[in-house]
Amino acid sequence: MNVLVVGPHPDDQELAMGGTIARLAASGHNVILLDMTNGEPTPFGSPEIRARESAAAASILGVRRIAVGLTNRRVEHTIDARHRVAGVIRTENIDVMFVPYFEDAHPDHRAVTLIAEDARFDAKLTKIDLPGEPRYPKWLFHYYCTHLRIVPQPSFLFDTSGFTEKKREAILAYRSQFVENPKNREVPEWIASADRYFGSRIGTRAAEPFFSREPIGLHDLGALTS
Repeated sequence: MNVLVVGPHPDDQELAMGGTIARLAASGHNVILLDMTNGEPTPFGSPEIRARESAAAASILGVRRIAVGLTNRRVEHTIDARHRVAGVIRTENIDVMFVPYFEDAHPDHRAVTLIAEDARFDAKLTKIDLPGEPRYPKWLFHYYCTHLRIVPQPSFLFDTSGFTEKKREAILAYRSQFVENPKNREVPEWIASADRYFGSRIGTRAAEPFFSREPIGLHDLGALTS
């Protein structure tokens, strides 16, 4: 499958679902990380530094990155932004989308979720000035990378056992964010703790939480984790 993971800023995807991304890529799926902004300015970063870091993280996870080019801290839910994402959906033949959870304190995150959800709809339209053929990704899931102090109530958990180290390496590739910035140095450890906790809920070593507005079907109970 062709999978699109939409992130407001580089590192959002890795923090929320780096293990899932790595596992999907290792399973042969074509995973693309779509960065809506370059994430700058930050205290210890720059556009050039962030570009190197995000490229390194993608390489660790074994995936590709595409940049949309919106302005950090000023993301707006506009027709132009929707069509930029819809164009990617069509040209990359996307089957499954992952987007930020819709409840968030960060305006960029809320706007990106609306943009991506509407782009999914726009991508299927005919007689519209977009590249590629009309396409409607069958699935859209929400990942948790929220700035609200909420406890996720996920629809499902994705087993990431065996991929936690790759996730950690990808997160630490953002040295300007999680190594050089003293305020964020504990982030990788509490992310790892959350992964262990969610894994314990389904009897695995690690897992990541996701939410779905639409029902998920099963063909067989063998797909369930123990």
